[in-house]
Amino acid sequence: MSRLRLGPIDDDKPVKLSIELPAQVHRDLLAYARLHAAETDLAEPHPPERLVAPMLERFMASDRGFARKKR
Repeated sequence: MSRLRLGPIDDDKPVKLSIELPAQVHRDLLAYARLHAAETDLAEPHPPERLVAPMLERFMASDRGFARKKR
């Protein structure tokens, strides 16, 4: 079985953001949270809003065009 791309989530001071997501994206985040909890031996899954920032961070870190233009 392949591993999830998202590793352990650091406990950092959050900045509040309000966004609207399509229902399917929310359902997928809930499913991902359950799988992530099982893979990282958490007793309970993180709420979906805790997954968004690490996912976005990882996405931006892997975007070569963004990295080039950011410099």
